[in-house]
Amino acid sequence: MSDNKTTSEEEYESPRENASESSLEDDKLVKKAIGGNEDAYTKLVDKYQRALFFHILKMVKDREQVEDLVQEAFVKAFDNLNTYNTNYAFSTWLYRIATNHTIDYLRKKKLKTLSIDDPVKTKDGEMEIQLPDESAKTDRDIIKKQRKKIVQKAIKDLPEKYRKVIELRHMEEKSYKEIADILDSPLGTVKAHIFRARELLYKELKDKKDRF
Repeated sequence: MSDNKTTSEEEYESPRENASESSLEDDKLVKKAIGGNEDAYTKLVDKYQRALFFHILKMVKDREQVEDLVQEAFVKAFDNLNTYNTNYAFSTWLYRIATNHTIDYLRKKKLKTLSIDDPVKTKDGEMEIQLPDESAKTDRDIIKKQRKKIVQKAIKDLPEKYRKVIELRHMEEKSYKEIADILDSPLGTVKAHIFRARELLYKELKDKKDRF
């Protein structure tokens, strides 16, 4: 009997030495996902969703907001799977995306809530926040209106079942439970539709990011 073995699809060889069985499985799922296998996407979400939730919860205490951030992190990761470097574990790459996305969220939230009357502390002492001139403010207002129109059109063009959940979630600021009650749908279905809607919006809007 020959000792030679034929490498099958299941005998995936990782470029990482001593890669764990779990990590090897991730690599196979990523490869399938890049090829368009939706079941592979679902398995990756099921595997890491809970862990990412508690990872982000350490930084953001609003549990419902954490659910949004987890979904958004998956959307970003799946849309950039072709950039994943298999020299690193998929879990490491995914956690880095989730962490950076959460940090961006916290940074934006802090900027929105920063009072112009509060001095900013620096190593050289305190400094007052300087307000921009009115012309700059006007330009920002115009850009903001243009951005709003682009987003609204993208939402309007979504399939109806996705458009409804996005409008309820982000325009009317309903909770997942409230949306499920309004649409008389299972909570899991609502979350899945919001996830898919965000994925479609991300793909639609990423080519227009220079206008944001």
